[in-house]
Amino acid sequence: MQTSPNYRIRRAEVIERPVPEISVVVPLFNEHENVHTLHRRLRESLAAFAYEIVFVNDGSSDTTPQMLDELTVRDPHTVVVHLSRNFGHQAAVSAGLDQATGQAVIVMDGDLQDPPEVLEQFIAKWREGHDVVYAVRTKRKEGLLKRAAYFSFYRLLRAIGDIDIPLDSGDFCLMDRKVVDVLRHLPERVRFVRGLRTFVGFRQVGLIYERDARAAGTPKYTFRQLIGLATDGIVNFSSYPLRAISYCGIAVMALAMLTGGWLSVDAIRTEAAPSGWSILVAIVLFMGATQLLSLGIIGQYLCRIFIEVKGRPNYIIRDIRVGVAEVMPNRIAR
Repeated sequence: MQTSPNYRIRRAEVIERPVPEISVVVPLFNEHENVHTLHRRLRESLAAFAYEIVFVNDGSSDTTPQMLDELTVRDPHTVVVHLSRNFGHQAAVSAGLDQATGQAVIVMDGDLQDPPEVLEQFIAKWREGHDVVYAVRTKRKEGLLKRAAYFSFYRLLRAIGDIDIPLDSGDFCLMDRKVVDVLRHLPERVRFVRGLRTFVGFRQVGLIYERDARAAGTPKYTFRQLIGLATDGIVNFSSYPLRAISYCGIAVMALAMLTGGWLSVDAIRTEAAPSGWSILVAIVLFMGATQLLSLGIIGQYLCRIFIEVKGRPNYIIRDIRVGVAEVMPNRIAR
């Protein structure tokens, strides 16, 4: 299997397997409550197609790894990729894309909020000639605060982004093989998959669906991780924050000039030196806050450059299990 230059997997052996029409990539982290239900619903939804299911165990600490290994004994359509530790959702998606071999690849979450029953609609759109079919959420069965945060983020990214990323569209999608190959060969390591999917172009279409509530267990994305994902999306696909610093500098300069002019006129009119320590303190605090905010924004961009320059792999694979046999133990990315 050909792999990306940045995420090469050194293989000890190659197992000849029929190329499936559909690959489904599912990243999992501590989802033991959902594994069997997810697998059953996927098999039922894909029964009419030649398919494979690529489960990516993102360093789970519960019984998820053992449950996935058991599936490979019972189901030859199952591929399990064990990462050496928890690398994060986007890295796990990238690992799955690197291992998927299908003519079309579907990416979905493992908490059953992305219903497997709509996959047939994705495939139908793909067969109509679309290269990318992305899901558009009409409803989210989550808390009010989280719904408001997602709503605000997508519209902020749409307003300031350098590319037109679809509203309310997550990683749940189908991509044609040529799109996946292009996506895998993009060199960046800090990945925001839904943004990269838009960046590569091709013929794309949205598919509206109603997002289900989590089937069982608790969300694995903490608020801090969601903030990090949002920051990655904005920094990777928008240069507006850097331009905003320049705009802020121009505004502060204009304010300083107006203030200086007003103080000069007041001093001439009253024939006295300007006074008022409170105004001075307010100006100093405002300038200090502006400078710190500007440094923070620049620091986010520098951090991404630092990560890219180091060239560390996006993930490390502990082993991969295909069908009923264990293959490629102790392989690492890069």
